[in-house]
Amino acid sequence: MKLPIRLTTILLILTSHFSIIAKDFKGAEYRTKLSYTYGRFEVRMKSANREGMLSSFFTYFDGTMNDPWESSKWNEIDLEIMGRYYDNIQFNAITPGQVNHVSHFPTNYSPHLDYHTYAFEWAPQYIAWFVDGVEVIKQTGNHIATMNRPQKIMMNVWNPLYENWAGVLNPVSLPAFAYYDWVSYYSYTPGTGNYGTENNFCFSWTDNLDNWDTSRWEKATHTFGGNGCDFIQENAVFRDGKLVLCLTNSTDIGYTDIMPPSLLWARATTDKVIVMFSEEVDQIRAENVSNYAIPGMTVSRATLKSDLKSVELSVPGLVTTSGKSIAVLAMQDRAPVPNNMTIKATSIIMPQPLSFPIKINCAGSNVLGYLPEANWNQNTEYGSMDGTNSNYSSSLQISGTDEDIIYQSEKYNLVGYKVRVPNGNYDVKLMFAENYFDSPGARIFDVYIQYNCVIEDLDIFSQVGKNASFEKEITNVLIGDEILNIQFADKVNSALINGIVITPSTTDLNEKLDHELNNFKVDQNYPNPFNGKTIINYSLQKTDNLAFYLYNLLGEQIFFEDLGYVSEGSHQYLLDTTRLRESPLTSGIYFYVLSTSNERETRKLVLLN
Repeated sequence: MKLPIRLTTILLILTSHFSIIAKDFKGAEYRTKLSYTYGRFEVRMKSANREGMLSSFFTYFDGTMNDPWESSKWNEIDLEIMGRYYDNIQFNAITPGQVNHVSHFPTNYSPHLDYHTYAFEWAPQYIAWFVDGVEVIKQTGNHIATMNRPQKIMMNVWNPLYENWAGVLNPVSLPAFAYYDWVSYYSYTPGTGNYGTENNFCFSWTDNLDNWDTSRWEKATHTFGGNGCDFIQENAVFRDGKLVLCLTNSTDIGYTDIMPPSLLWARATTDKVIVMFSEEVDQIRAENVSNYAIPGMTVSRATLKSDLKSVELSVPGLVTTSGKSIAVLAMQDRAPVPNNMTIKATSIIMPQPLSFPIKINCAGSNVLGYLPEANWNQNTEYGSMDGTNSNYSSSLQISGTDEDIIYQSEKYNLVGYKVRVPNGNYDVKLMFAENYFDSPGARIFDVYIQYNCVIEDLDIFSQVGKNASFEKEITNVLIGDEILNIQFADKVNSALINGIVITPSTTDLNEKLDHELNNFKVDQNYPNPFNGKTIINYSLQKTDNLAFYLYNLLGEQIFFEDLGYVSEGSHQYLLDTTRLRESPLTSGIYFYVLSTSNERETRKLVLLN
């Protein structure tokens, strides 16, 4: 499977970061001295947002005097937050022989922007993972019985060498920091506990991670195959009541940042450019339009997006049919002592939009009008995130379809797909076939679109049997940020998909794109993300009746205000979430709509309470 071996017989013993076989990057691992069998393990943490690395909280059996480690005894329970994703968490139980049982959980928030509480319960009958107190996945298969060895509690940051899984680490994005607020352990005491599922757990201890408790914890000084860094003690730092695990280059180690931000790329759409930086940047600098220069064009507005690393520029009149370049004149990071970027320039990626219907042959080639498999990045209009391609014989017959060739290839073990589309409403057809397993219950997974679970507990074999097509169409999917996001949550074995077809909805919900209309213009709210209050600028060419709507990710209207007739010119709308006391909003992603008598415009906003 794809996950790397953490401690193996090929372990490289590095007693310090000065070793002659030391690696280019330095990470950190913090681990208990004692091992624990069963229990509930909790952490409050904020992960690092850098492609090519991960932040973790896990337990691991590393052997005892009477039971030495070997691969046939592998026991490990993982929570791994990949820095390349802003909306996904990975769970895994690794059993003897290093057999992986991976699950992904889509989130409607970025785990890198704020602290969240994560937990897992390990009992003889199951392993269950929790996010902010809510159970999100439970494994109960036969593999659970093999998870019976004592395990140490561990946290680490490192850069896997498996690019399909972790992405590619860009050295200019370092340093990266993951923050840990506290760790708690509850022992497994069925029938006598007072905490956790069915009160089967009992509090044992909490460490607030204010300092290094050498009686309980140790800092690791090793590496392993597939790891692009060495663990060094200097990169496990205690600061401001938190444990900070650092991923750095080999020179500037510890909790220090002297690297200025870098300009990574810029990508255009009609009247808009997205500029991506290597790290989180200062909002005032990022939203100063005088810091951007595009020859022959005017930047009318700059908005720092919710990842705090990308900036959306409004560039009226910009089209993607001719090449352009951009210069960024001044930028500053968010380090305690800010670092300033010198003038940087890059060519703007000028993509050609996809034509409808958009048809994707997942893991396959361009046949029958379907686009071939692609990986998602800033240069592509669509693509998968993580996953493995599987191709079956061209002679394999698939019942229930005349497009057998589409179902003869599949993408499995994946996080999901992203597709760039204009804002609007779409119908999405998902295409599946079970060509591997021969019985019901062997593969079960959920499917999410725009963070809404649209298929729950999908068992393709139970639906149609083996080597048969199963299609599910999701209608009127609202897109407000120009990206259709499809994600998968594995429950039993790995999720898969064979094909995707996207068409504009034909109902009256599929209105004209706002930027094609002349009377009405709405800007992105600022600040975004926000807490409590945010401002939305808009303009009208002529007096019109105006209304404001707010929707959650399920498309449910949660707030409405009739603004009446508004005169021509530029205006501001103040969204004050404290006005919504009857239905208080939780942190997450929402969509706001400003609508005139015959036009409307949709934007995404991010609330952080």
